[in-house]
Amino acid sequence: MATSKQLQYVADPVMAREVRDGLSATPKRLPSKLFYDEAGSALFEQITELPEYYLTRTESAIFEDYAGEILAAAGPALTLVELGAGTATKTRILIEELLQRQARALFYPIDVSPAALATAVKQLGAQFPQLRVSPILADYTGGVPALSRISGRKLVLYIGSSIGNFDIPEATCILRRICRALVAGDALLLGADMAKSPKILLPAYNDAAGVTARFNKNILARLNRELDADFDLEAFNHVALWNRRCSRMEIYLESTVRQLAFLGALDLDVQFEPGERIHTENSYKYTGEMIATILRETGFTLERTWTDPKRWFGVHLARL
Repeated sequence: MATSKQLQYVADPVMAREVRDGLSATPKRLPSKLFYDEAGSALFEQITELPEYYLTRTESAIFEDYAGEILAAAGPALTLVELGAGTATKTRILIEELLQRQARALFYPIDVSPAALATAVKQLGAQFPQLRVSPILADYTGGVPALSRISGRKLVLYIGSSIGNFDIPEATCILRRICRALVAGDALLLGADMAKSPKILLPAYNDAAGVTARFNKNILARLNRELDADFDLEAFNHVALWNRRCSRMEIYLESTVRQLAFLGALDLDVQFEPGERIHTENSYKYTGEMIATILRETGFTLERTWTDPKRWFGVHLARL
């Protein structure tokens, strides 16, 4: 007689602990790194092409205008390393310029998404046959031991304003770990979104087409897929707020009703009241003074800054 097997959910222990702690806290929270499974990475790629989301195209324009200056300032015979590389779309501008300066180059993209890394390897290999791509699947926020083992003069790319997703103490720890893994001659290229009017910021995080809302809700869909949860995505609203005092955008999922969610893999019930929120992301918007301070406090010296004409975004070269 045929028998059916019940699907078993084996949770990643780190993810399980972070989800349990976050949903048991007051107020509730989830780590933003959970956005970037295969579905979330694909949604983020869509976000970068939205008319409201100025960050990617503005940073790309800076690279288009100043790639030569940036690489010349970083030094000769460079090996590129990118933290949170995703599919490395913007990085191709720098790679193309780099390969005008040296016959061959090495590129180490580091990311938590296997799908994004696979796409980067495939596309970069086809576009740049003289580039050797060595992907590293890792969460760089806790430090990347492999970084100190990469030989040659390194230019570490921490672009896309990824630093803005972390509270200032966390961002400081991440930059300090990067600094400790580098040696004399290495450099950091830090891309950071700049503080500006909420009339520009709010639409960038709550677009008219609702792609950002789907991206935010995908964090719950991932818990449904990977932790045997039963979140009703339609019972949550995407909320984006500008916190001027802290100079950051804040992203939440807000329950529209009183409801109970169950996470089977954690054997955890989570109660929500109407209007109760889960904090899913911060996006800090930096001033020039904030950039100079955080680099100085983490062991770096700021050497050069490039911006767009409106000064919406800054790309900063720093060294030990």
